[in-house]
Parts: sequence; structure tokens; C-alpha cells
Amino acid sequence: MRIAIVTDAWAPQVNGVVRTLESVIAELRRDGHEVLVVSPAGVRSLPCPTYPEIRLALMTPAAIGRRITTFGAEAIHIATEGPLGLAARRWCLSRGLPFTTAYHTQFPDYVAARTGANPEWVWRYVRWFHAPAAAILASTPTIERTLNAHGLPHVRRWGRGVAREFTPHGARHAAMTALPGPVLLHVGRVAVEKNVAAFLSADVPGTKVVVGDGPARATLEREYPDALFLGALFGDDLAAAYRAADALVFPSRTDTFGLVMIEALACGTPVAAYPVAGPVDVLTPETGMMHTDLPAAIAGALTLDRGACAAAGARFTWAASARQFLDALQPIAGVRARAA
Repeated sequence: MRIAIVTDAWAPQVNGVVRTLESVIAELRRDGHEVLVVSPAGVRSLPCPTYPEIRLALMTPAAIGRRITTFGAEAIHIATEGPLGLAARRWCLSRGLPFTTAYHTQFPDYVAARTGANPEWVWRYVRWFHAPAAAILASTPTIERTLNAHGLPHVRRWGRGVAREFTPHGARHAAMTALPGPVLLHVGRVAVEKNVAAFLSADVPGTKVVVGDGPARATLEREYPDALFLGALFGDDLAAAYRAADALVFPSRTDTFGLVMIEALACGTPVAAYPVAGPVDVLTPETGMMHTDLPAAIAGALTLDRGACAAAGARFTWAASARQFLDALQPIAGVRARAA
């Protein structure tokens, strides 16, 4: 199948959306499918307000349509609700072409965290954007119920996976091996919506390590000089950091899944989190501790068995995720003939 994926989130951005799309696309191509990615790469763009590291690409619906038409797409997936997603949505609707979308982020809560806007205002946009989709892909049962409750019924499950390097066997990150324990790790974008300050301010023993980069990093490094900030890590280096940690602390309240949780589990590292969307669908009593009091969650996670965590994490595969994505796509016909 020839699949066109339109996304505002793409490299060099580092986030769960990009990693999910890259991993699933690799699986699709491995299985013989052809994939066109329409992304901000090589396109005129503007910095995102309050988050200049993210670029907002500027492309007309007609320009996106020409790319999709030339490619000869047999299915169209719109991954994000940004400018490219809007343009692709408009082009598809103007030609009566079916498409799928995905709800990757708790967008209303994300915007509220960054701007103070009323989340319900943003939900109006979310409903409008996703309502025409043949299917809306959601990562967990909690997110599916959330979308249903906001009047979006056509939801299909799209889980996540872990790359092959995330196993309990291998090196431990050299910068973490001699730290006073327990070693508590946070992995993710260092930004206000990730609630990293809740982790760094938690009154718990041990050493706190932050892996990732983002607009809040400089401020948090000044405010919490005892924490170790390692910057962004990838692949084997990231796996080594997970293995060197006694627990992963996941304080976000706005994620729909939390890919880093299953990566940590696959490396044998238990997780501490709030009982919110994402953790409640991913963690079990054997693999993580959830509590409204983050220090209590951390204390509980430190008692869990690493072998049980590794076994649970190994069950998440990108091959299974790619099959779910493929099954949800809505085939189209006559794109080439109907294009502008």
C-alpha cells in the first residue's frame, strides 16, 4: 500500500510523536509498504509561539495535494492538528477523500499548561478537527473514553512499541553508575507541560537525573543544582541510562501514553507516576507505582522487581503497533484523477 502521512512533528524535533511515526514507518517499509511523509522538512516555517524550538510549517492545501497526488497515495493519515494537518484536512475534505487522524497529545491540557487558556475552548477545536476522520487513532483505553466523552466516536486503538536496544542486558550509563542511590531518572522534553519540576522538587533520598532538552532546561538547572542534566540521549546511550536508574519518574499529567515508560520497563526499570491517562493504561502493580503523592509513588516503585518490569516491557512491539495503524487506514481511490 502507498500511504501518505502528514505531520507537523518531525525531525529534528525530539518527542514521542516523532519517535512513534519514525518507528511505525520503518516497520511499514520493512513489510513492503511505500510511505510518503509530508513534514516541515524543507518547507518555509515560523517558530511556534511560546515554544520556538518547534517550527510551524507553511504549505497550502494545493501544495500538499500535489505531493499526495504525485505519490499516488492509497491511504492518507493526518498525524497532527497543526498547520500542515489543517491544510491536508482541507484538501481531503474538498475532494471527498477519506483520511484518518491521531490524538497524540492531551492538546487542551497542553495548551492550558503553556498559556493558561480554558481547556474547553481547545476541545472545541479538537472536536472540529477530528470529527470528519474515518477513524481517530488513540493509544490507550483512557484516551478513547476521553474522545468518546467529547463527542468523537470513531476511535481505533493504536498502541506503542519499544526498539530492540531497550533490554535489561547491556551497559549502564557511565555518568550515572557512581551516583548516590537510589538513582531517579526523568526522560522527556524539558518543558512546563511535562511537569518536570514536580519530580525535581520531590523530597526523596538519592540522586535525580534528567535526560532530555527543552525550553525549561536552563531554568530548572539553575533552580535544582543538585540534579544531573545529561541532555538528550538516543538509542544505546538512552538504554544505558534506563538501566543505570533505580526508577523512572514520570510526572506528566498531559501525555496520552508516555513512550518512555515502556522503554524503561523493557530495560527492567520500574516507574513512578501520577494515576492519570497514560500511566493508568500502561502500568500494573508489578511494573509501576501510581499515587497522587509523587514521593509515595517513588518509594513504592523502588520496591518492585526488575525482572517483572523487563518481561512486561518486552510485550510492546513496533511490529504490533504498525499492524494496528495499517488496519485503521481507510483506503481511497482515484486520488490522481481528482487532484487540483
